[in-house]
Parts: sequence; C-alpha cells; structure tokens
Amino acid sequence: MVVRMRHTRSHTGNRRSHHALGKLPLTVCPECGSLCPRHSVCPNCGKYRGRQVIDNTAKISKKENKKKEKEKLGQK
Repeated sequence: MVVRMRHTRSHTGNRRSHHALGKLPLTVCPECGSLCPRHSVCPNCGKYRGRQVIDNTAKISKKENKKKEKEKLGQK
C-alpha cells in the first residue's frame, strides 16, 4: 500500500515536540542525606522507607574480590 500524503519532517517534529522526557524528581534520603529518585532504593545507603533492602558493603566487597581475581589471572 502506498502512502497518499506524506508528512513533512517539520509536521512530524511538531507532533513529537511534546514527547520529550523531563528530569526525574530527586528527593533527599532521610537516612544518609544524599539525593535519590523518588519511590526507589537509595543507591548510597541501600535503604527504602527505613528498611535495609540492599547490602552495599557486601556488594562493594564482592566487586573488590572480583577485581583482585581478575588481576591475578592477568599477571599469570
């Protein structure tokens, strides 16, 4: 099927002018005071609504161990 009336680039751009995403609203974490997105786990302390959800210390230590293993394999 052939398109009868093609929309110009400007017409398409005018229609899509309201499709842009806005900035995420950030709030201050009540536990650590850092900025984090609303209704989500704080990436800094790992808490959500006063409850520990992510153990960031274990996550960091796991990354460090992985990095050390990678360095050992690279040296051999």
